[in-house]
Amino acid sequence: MSRPRIAILAQDLIWSDRLARAADAAGAEPVRAKTAPELDRALVCADHAIIDLAASAAYDPIAMVARAASAGARVMAVGPHDDVALRKRAITAGAEKVLAYRKLFEDGPATIGRWMGPAPKSPPAAGVAAR
Repeated sequence: MSRPRIAILAQDLIWSDRLARAADAAGAEPVRAKTAPELDRALVCADHAIIDLAASAAYDPIAMVARAASAGARVMAVGPHDDVALRKRAITAGAEKVLAYRKLFEDGPATIGRWMGPAPKSPPAAGVAAR
């Protein structure tokens, strides 16, 4: 059985390595990217994406969240815990989860493993009864 693939967009080599190791330990196959074109290539074979929100020198992190979500990937973003505005923008752009670096540093494999499980169900539309 093949492992799920996760596109990981991170410019910083240390975070790219940490995220890739955590994804691997969670049972996924990490596909690393540092630029928007590399992310596009990685998304061809990945159903999930982890986007580092702090790498604004190499790419627009919010645009990359939107790009990955538009490609059909489930997106997790990771960034500084104290930048609440950035975290909210990532959710608005399509991130399913936005976590602080510390959370993924402390228990990345478990967090990523839980996230890769079944996608959360959308709430029923107004006027439609849940079954």
